Amino acid sequence: MRWTLKPKPQKEKVEALKESLHVDDAIATLLIQRGIETFEDAKTFFRPSLEDLHDPFLMKDMDKAVARIEKAIANNENILVYGDYDVDGTTSVALMSTYLKTKHPLVHTYIPNRYDEGYGVSYKGINFALENDFTLIVALDCGVKAVEKVAHAKTLGIDFIICDHHRPGHELPDAAAVLDPKRNDCEYPFKELCGCGVGFKLIQALASKEGKTVDDLVEYLDLVATAIGADIVPIDGENRVLAYFGLMIINSHPRPGIKAILEQVEKTELTITDVVFIVAPRINAAGRMKHGNYAVALLSEEEEDKAREFAAEIDQYNLDRRETDKRITEEALKQIEKQKEQERFTTVVYDEDWHKGVIGIVASRLTETYYRPTLVFTKSGDKLAASARSVKGFDVYNALEACSEHIEQFGGHKYAAGLTLKEENYEAFKRAFEHVVETTIDHDLLIPEIKIDAEVNLDAISPKFYRILKQFAPYGPSNMTPVFKTENLIDTGYGKCVGADKTHLRLTVKQQNASNNFVCVGFSMGDKIDLILDRKRFSAVYSVDENEWQGNVSLQFKLRDIKA
Repeated sequence: MRWTLKPKPQKEKVEALKESLHVDDAIATLLIQRGIETFEDAKTFFRPSLEDLHDPFLMKDMDKAVARIEKAIANNENILVYGDYDVDGTTSVALMSTYLKTKHPLVHTYIPNRYDEGYGVSYKGINFALENDFTLIVALDCGVKAVEKVAHAKTLGIDFIICDHHRPGHELPDAAAVLDPKRNDCEYPFKELCGCGVGFKLIQALASKEGKTVDDLVEYLDLVATAIGADIVPIDGENRVLAYFGLMIINSHPRPGIKAILEQVEKTELTITDVVFIVAPRINAAGRMKHGNYAVALLSEEEEDKAREFAAEIDQYNLDRRETDKRITEEALKQIEKQKEQERFTTVVYDEDWHKGVIGIVASRLTETYYRPTLVFTKSGDKLAASARSVKGFDVYNALEACSEHIEQFGGHKYAAGLTLKEENYEAFKRAFEHVVETTIDHDLLIPEIKIDAEVNLDAISPKFYRILKQFAPYGPSNMTPVFKTENLIDTGYGKCVGADKTHLRLTVKQQNASNNFVCVGFSMGDKIDLILDRKRFSAVYSVDENEWQGNVSLQFKLRDIKA
């Protein structure tokens, strides 16, 4: 692991913020690293307010989108709410459809089949709209690159409103409205909304025309917070406000579908991390193993007993998904081991029988293992489909764009993307992708990096310090959990390997001249025990956490790495 200490802010800025907020050096440093330099900045950060959300009509085409929906309601048109099959897509569809149904009875939902139709707007979906007399499709978390399909729908008398957050292509679809803050001509102040976030801005705009405010829409924010966590968008600016209030709803008045999931795991107070690792995988499992419609049904259900039935079904899909992705990961690792005759800058694997629904998860696991930009391919109809994942700092979307002559279709983000290609182009694409990565990647990026916010002594870590630290949440990209480094530590003599297979490390550390000791837990760090035995001095990188045992709450460290 590379340990990289973030640059220290200017001393004058730290001193000024310390004085205005009455906090210590470490807290002031953490805030300035996050762009918070004044009392007013800190007030906005620590006390998120719904008033901080931007006017939705600042988004390009918002007026057109609202006018088209109002026209559809006035003319009694059938409206089809269409979305992708992942968490962002299904939460978006649940959000938009449940809101529109409070205004208009003729609203239906459509989620494409991952295996039959693939990602995004499909001709099959458009045909469904035609056959069932839908004249307006509201597409969420997809559509900004569906130029030909939207044009085809228009010839059939079907309008599109697109609510997307992916990068547009060179040409925008000829839709009634294209809502996407990443449009070059869109001056919306916050560019990093997820698809569900863009959908929320549309219902905010619709509600404002009736004299309602965002306070009247808070009940929908549990869906938005779930999408923000699952889609790994930056949790700053508007996303921080949406996630903050969304978590409050999840923890106080969750909708029946989310409540049913939480009952399964017996969790009461959720963080955004819990949403990512508990709620999101279950919602995702429906689209991966069966059909995204099951997730929309769960998230839209108003009766608790029915929601519990849906949640039980989806939990089984999640168990099946776990078994499937574990098996495929093992097969992929064996395939990579056979390819190890030469140094590679990418990991690309393929098996025609791998389950398309889990190749994204497998790609993430392979990236964690080998720390290379990774592609996992499987057969999809008469083509090959792949999920791409990248290492921190390398834009895999741009790398795919550089290989586009070999690709049929691709889309996504800097760190995660999807593509399809013809089987006969696989080897040529594989060579091209390897060449692009080898010639453009900074080789340091192929070594995992731990970014350290601040170097502290143990005396700096107190209950008061942690109380302030807790208010930095919700955490996520652009506001990650603070990571600290402390040197000159020794174990008090009770360090040991723990867990069923003894792969985890547990120890109690102290530092010379410091009055406090801290329990540390290092998951999958059992192989480092020799570094701490016999009172050897070592350095540690960690985050601060709380541990509750038999009613007693104490601070503990979650180790990220240790070095002699």
